[in-house]
Amino acid sequence: MPSKRKWIQLYTALLYNANLKGFIQGSIYKGNSKILCAPGINCYSCPGAVAACPLGSLQGAISSDKSTLWYVGGILLLYSILFGRMICGWLCPFGFIQELVYKIKTPKMKKNKATRLLSYLKYVILVFFVFIVPITYAFRDTPLPAFCKYICPAGTLEGGMLLLANEVNASYFSMLGPIFTWKFLLMVSIMVGCVFIFRLFCRFLCPLGALYGLFNKLSFFGVKVEEHKCVNCNLCVNHCKMDIKKVGDQECISCGECINVCPTEAIKWKGSGLLRKYNGIDNHPEETKKARNTTRAITTIAMIAVLIGVIAYYWQTTPDYVQPAEGNEVGDTCYSYDLTRVDGTGILEGTTINPVETGKITIINFWGTWCTPCVNELPYFDQIATNYADDVTVIAVHTDMIANTAPEYIAGHYPNSNILFAKDDPSESGTAEVYYSALGGRDTYPYTVVLDEHGVIVKIFFEALHYEDLEAVVEQELNN
Repeated sequence: MPSKRKWIQLYTALLYNANLKGFIQGSIYKGNSKILCAPGINCYSCPGAVAACPLGSLQGAISSDKSTLWYVGGILLLYSILFGRMICGWLCPFGFIQELVYKIKTPKMKKNKATRLLSYLKYVILVFFVFIVPITYAFRDTPLPAFCKYICPAGTLEGGMLLLANEVNASYFSMLGPIFTWKFLLMVSIMVGCVFIFRLFCRFLCPLGALYGLFNKLSFFGVKVEEHKCVNCNLCVNHCKMDIKKVGDQECISCGECINVCPTEAIKWKGSGLLRKYNGIDNHPEETKKARNTTRAITTIAMIAVLIGVIAYYWQTTPDYVQPAEGNEVGDTCYSYDLTRVDGTGILEGTTINPVETGKITIINFWGTWCTPCVNELPYFDQIATNYADDVTVIAVHTDMIANTAPEYIAGHYPNSNILFAKDDPSESGTAEVYYSALGGRDTYPYTVVLDEHGVIVKIFFEALHYEDLEAVVEQELNN
């Protein structure tokens, strides 16, 4: 049977992901509870997640207004002072997943000098990917949650994989790019490593654990050593699977296993008396045992009732996304239209792309080979299409006017581009292009319309753009 800690880990994983409806619909919950941060790592994009990830929120807050940064920072500080790294051992779903994987029967790597040295890597990741990179990009007004985007295996597993596993998101497979490939391979490597190495990610890579660990000695809850009882036998350190040098240091996740091996009972729970082992003289052991069992039963029933209530709430009240009416203004759903694809060989009759149905942020750029500002800005669109291949689709729509010049230009300049080239169709009167006119084109080129993943217009540009202009709007949408 699982230990009591395993039950708490399972319980919190269910509580954080109480939106069971999301797993069925293959969608992400975006309700009011997402302004809260779960204590442990649990990806915002997981279909069941009802709260935000503290790491993702912290990186996003760095580029937001000061009130948001104070809010997220305050929540993290509260968690740190209350629990420290006890959150890793008891309240983190990804930690729970790692422990389950470790139970697979294989030879295990024991901790050693190398693993203790590697345990410092997570502090480097905390400083560089969670603070330095996001702060650097914040000065450029382009938010970049670097850890979430380039490393986090929890996001890939809980967000990316669970969304892709739902058949309603089958179209997403055609949109996967190099960043997803990198993160998928990294996630698989970490999970395979966790079979042989206890909590590999927590010990070596997790910046949230690094942050919480700094508060271990100050935290209200956790484990502590009563020095006057300790005989320095080191049984606790040797028994622990984490890279601790002493019980309660920055590597300790307060799992409590050391309490059972201490021969002098020097290791205790600190904090609330509810977590302390009874050490007094008990003249009525049977009554005490009965009282404890009653308390445990009441607590268990209460926790189960809360969980059922939360799941029922999200099942009934999870708001379905309300699609705005179609139009050509910001806030409208973009008009749906099947554009004929074009490549370096010519017009691909029968091959179409619909900007509203990509499932990703979509940039529609109306251009022409005869338009100098248009061709001058195309390299920036190409760069965006490459750098954000997992999240963004760029569609360059050539005007019907001398459309026959587009294939040769594409073949000469963008033969292997991630841009999807297409052509507009002439209107019946022959005086304008159909899609360009429908989206509010005003007889000037270039013209760019940006859609969110739902096909809703979020930005319109009537002028030539630079890479920074496109990057800013993309990052803003990715962090919404």
